[in-house]
Amino acid sequence: MPLTLVTGHLSLVTFSITFVHMSADSIIRLEKVSIFQKHNMILVNVNFHVDKGEFVYLVGKTGSGKSSLMRTLYVDIPLAQGDAHIAGYDLNTIRRREIPYLRRKIGIVFQDFQLLYDRSVNENLFFVMRATQWKNKKEMQQRAQEVLDKVGLATKSHKMPHELSGGEQQRVSIARALLNNPEVILADEPTGNLDPETSEGIISLLMDISKTGTAVIIATHDMHVVEHFPARILRCENGEVIDSALATQSA
Repeated sequence: MPLTLVTGHLSLVTFSITFVHMSADSIIRLEKVSIFQKHNMILVNVNFHVDKGEFVYLVGKTGSGKSSLMRTLYVDIPLAQGDAHIAGYDLNTIRRREIPYLRRKIGIVFQDFQLLYDRSVNENLFFVMRATQWKNKKEMQQRAQEVLDKVGLATKSHKMPHELSGGEQQRVSIARALLNNPEVILADEPTGNLDPETSEGIISLLMDISKTGTAVIIATHDMHVVEHFPARILRCENGEVIDSALATQSA
């Protein structure tokens, strides 16, 4: 939108300001985004926003673009086309040195847990805290206990990962994602290696976390949990992302 600034009575300076049209509650906004892997277009014309505390599924067949979209959100794949904002950062203009600061606002949960198997649960959490500039040992211990309490593992802090079940290991992964009070959790197939009952417990936990104000996006092909815990759905299909919220509005 062009604006004209009058300086005294002598000169006029014309300049442009780009306004970001996000609601006060939006944490993620994508407009006309296309996602590429190398030179191959994976998704085209992606448009959606996610608000604070919203719980959203990202579904689609294997190879449909779910993981590529998630990786774009945490800047593992650079944005090639369109406008994208997440947790206050513009993915078009973000600098390399800013990426670690963005990722502190994002908690990432992986299908395969990605724990350090030669270290205890506490040491897994301390490793992340040290990497994100925590210094005070007492505060680190307190925060580790807080997130373990939140995921139901208050008594497991000294266990080694191999001593835990798959569901417990995923809960450690979620606790790790919560350490820096993220604004968004991105969970990529968090129930992919779990049995149905354990999967339900993980989705229920993530849904409870969203109710505290943290936005949660879960990429999944597990339609059992989608049906059991209904929520808004973003569907990757034929190179596009179809938003169930828009489909409901137009119905």
